Amino acid sequence: MTQQEAMQGAASATATPTKPRRQRKVGRVISNKMNKTIVVEVEALKRHRIYKRTYRQTKHFYAHDENNSCQIGDTVLIEESRPLSKLKRWRLVEIVKRGSGVVPVSELEAEPSLETTEETTEEEEQS
Repeated sequence: MTQQEAMQGAASATATPTKPRRQRKVGRVISNKMNKTIVVEVEALKRHRIYKRTYRQTKHFYAHDENNSCQIGDTVLIEESRPLSKLKRWRLVEIVKRGSGVVPVSELEAEPSLETTEETTEEEEQS
């Protein structure tokens, strides 16, 4: 190999540096209450190293949603990014599948109904 060929080979290697790919994960949105932030739950099936039993491990990731376009239950694709806040290190790439739009029952039960609060104020006024 001549010196010219060696220099051309080195030049082509430096011309196309390989940038490490960022991690991508697919998960389900479990919260969108914060402004421009979603919480994504990613599930992974793992095998126990001793008992060989398969178990489900879930992990929560805070991701940046610039347009506040995600709803609870959506399946989304998130990608690693630079730190955006104390907990946010991921950004929303795309919404893979829209959720049903149905709010879980546990969230409905947590909110006080207007009827019960109105009744208690009326009772207080009468007494």
